[in-house]
Amino acid sequence: MSEVKSLDVKSYVPAASPATWLGVMGGGQLGRMFAQAAQSMGYQVAVLEPADECPAGQVAQRLVNAGYDDAAGLDALAAQCVAVTTEFENVPADSLSHLAQSVFVAPDGHGVSVAQDRIAEKRFFVGCAPKSGVMPAPHKVIASEADIDAIGDDLLPGILKTVRMGYDGKGQVRVTSRDDVRAAFASMNGVACLLEKMLPLAYEVSVLTARGADGESVVYPIAENVHRDGILFTTTVPGPNVSAGSAKIAQDAAQVIVAELGYVGVLCIEFFVLTDGTLVVNEMAPRPHNSGHYTMDACVTSQFAQQVRAMAKLPLGDVRQHSPAVMLNILGDVWFEGDSNTSREPAWDEVLALPGACLHLYGKDDPRRGRKMGHVTFVAATLQQAQAQLDAACDILGIAA
Repeated sequence: MSEVKSLDVKSYVPAASPATWLGVMGGGQLGRMFAQAAQSMGYQVAVLEPADECPAGQVAQRLVNAGYDDAAGLDALAAQCVAVTTEFENVPADSLSHLAQSVFVAPDGHGVSVAQDRIAEKRFFVGCAPKSGVMPAPHKVIASEADIDAIGDDLLPGILKTVRMGYDGKGQVRVTSRDDVRAAFASMNGVACLLEKMLPLAYEVSVLTARGADGESVVYPIAENVHRDGILFTTTVPGPNVSAGSAKIAQDAAQVIVAELGYVGVLCIEFFVLTDGTLVVNEMAPRPHNSGHYTMDACVTSQFAQQVRAMAKLPLGDVRQHSPAVMLNILGDVWFEGDSNTSREPAWDEVLALPGACLHLYGKDDPRRGRKMGHVTFVAATLQQAQAQLDAACDILGIAA
């Protein structure tokens, strides 16, 4: 049974706005930053989340404590709001379709369902290729021992990925032989997987795009990403290795993809740039993305404000980047001394003393190693200056730069 908690907040209609309440499925940090952006534009926000305590619930005017497939909770959210979005890709697509019967949902269940399923996602990318000009990596569905026996030599070495629910490096195993695939497939309890050929990767970029209900779309500058242990470590914009030609190919492909999907809202698409300069489309996230956090401090319109605009059917905002930026993910590791279990509060005063440092903490009170706790964006007149401040912050926080 769902429980609705609300704050005593005066209801009002924002000037020149088509709605008063916006809803978000999910109570994590992306929902928190979405809520803050929506509130700055005059909206009130309702969050649906099963956990009693959550980052988004700390700031929203209403928290609906219910499961993502709880009919009563969904109906309560729909009754309160004129538009609903999602802050993570694993919300049930059927729940979004249920909400869409009575309220505008952006993105809709179809777009989310494609991004939730690696097989559907790869087929969609292949279908877009005649227009986008970009293909995914060679791949094969692995759903049985017979599929493993039929693996072509050209697909190995590769990465075996679960079809659903993988993120931040989870549900992925590197394999070099069919025996490796068998062992990995068994370790994943025989769930449907996708084997992707490992390619000579030079670096990864992500393209943040947004599309409005009127079909108009915008695309942000290309972000170059560095991962550690499968989790995003830094995002640098403009990407220091990204050529103008590669940037245009990726941006044009992203706008094809978002249009072919019939998508409304913010969509992040990750591409691999290979050592020969070729672009390969990897995956997409139907929501604002970790690699787009820099937009909060370095662009005219943040990715969260853009999501608000799209779902509220307002004109999309200016995506111009006014300052070079480097974003550093803050994990729970920085609350601990080295490899020990001795906890301490990070020296945020020293970090904030660095020029151009913009600190964003997510309201989580349980730091754990590998858990995303916040981020710091460094903006500066030049990219070199921003990178220097990043290095200084890593020294302060005890992070190997």
